[in-house]
Amino acid sequence: MKSMSTPFSFLHHLTCARCHEIYEADTQAHLCQCGSPLLASYDLEAAREHLSKEMLREREPSLWRYHELLPVRSPENVVTLGEGMTPLLPLPRLGAQLDMPQLYVKDEGTIPTGSFKARGAAVGVSRAKELGVKTLAMPTNGNAGGAWATYAARAGLDTYIVMPEEAPLITRNECAISGAHLFLVQGLISDAGAIVGRAVKAHQWYDASTLKEPYRIEGKKTMGYEIAEQFNWQVPDVILYPTGGGVGIIGIYKALREMQALGWIGERLPRLVAVQAEECAPIVKAWQEGKTESVLWPHSRTIAFGINVPKALGDFLVLDAIRATQGCALAVSDTELLAAQAQLAQTEGLFICPEGAATLVAAKQLRASGWIKADERVVLLNTGSGIKYPNTVQVSVPLLQPQDELPVSIAG
Repeated sequence: MKSMSTPFSFLHHLTCARCHEIYEADTQAHLCQCGSPLLASYDLEAAREHLSKEMLREREPSLWRYHELLPVRSPENVVTLGEGMTPLLPLPRLGAQLDMPQLYVKDEGTIPTGSFKARGAAVGVSRAKELGVKTLAMPTNGNAGGAWATYAARAGLDTYIVMPEEAPLITRNECAISGAHLFLVQGLISDAGAIVGRAVKAHQWYDASTLKEPYRIEGKKTMGYEIAEQFNWQVPDVILYPTGGGVGIIGIYKALREMQALGWIGERLPRLVAVQAEECAPIVKAWQEGKTESVLWPHSRTIAFGINVPKALGDFLVLDAIRATQGCALAVSDTELLAAQAQLAQTEGLFICPEGAATLVAAKQLRASGWIKADERVVLLNTGSGIKYPNTVQVSVPLLQPQDELPVSIAG
């Protein structure tokens, strides 16, 4: 157990991700003066002295088991619904079909609010509460809004959310039922972001936009800690991640580097793969062209609404993570990802979100090309529950009369 002298968090300062300017951690901070995201930095030497991976065994199965490496200073400010420690499931039948016998899915569909966005919301809202925030605002494609509205309600914070009018109805309902001030915009998440930006400036609200506050990424990085712990601190060979704003893949890479500094994992890192949709693939294009950041993708559209992000603020960090781990980026079609969504459900009993299904398409392609080897351990990151996307499933169901016999197909 943690001694009384050990702090709840080893948070030390904030660092600009681009120019490396240092900022005080215990004020309401957003972007650096240069316009780049700020990242939380920890006293990892002190953490290594006081915290061991063996200590985690006795802790609750939530992301707060890693609280020393999260930014909340006091346990009284933790806002939680039990998020974290989601299943890491082997896919034996599908893996056999694809010649990937060590294929796994990290299933974030089981987390509160039904998506990995709950991780960022739990930590982001907790830290906002600790810093005295009363009102926050954010743009969203859906799931992040639902998660932040939910956790803000639990924390007693006021929330303003703007999302594209084509965002999934279920996530709209999540925001509304949680008491958020919800607005729709005729446009994309970038248009929603512009509206939020003007409101934040006018009313001095806390801007909870992706990477415009430092703490959402801290919640999402816990996926990296969990994957390592669930594999008994032996990291996989490849992690495939559906990439829109990119906070998840940035966070996983941050966790990997922190675990190296703590001595919890060795020098070898998983190859990180950013997966995007063919009709919204700015990071893929930048990676293919050897660029350090992306350009705005025109007329972006995909049924995997969570990755419909035409220009990510942290795109340069995603590209850094991919290149630093000898990973790659690739785009898949909506037709392919919908087929993969059905394949996973029918083969392994997993109804995952379309964004998560995109990683299966990418894994197939990379295995076929030989980039993924048959003996490698591969993790697909499913970022949410398929139940939140009823529009991705189109079925024609026979209608029976009460007197009808059930038609039976006999396989033989």
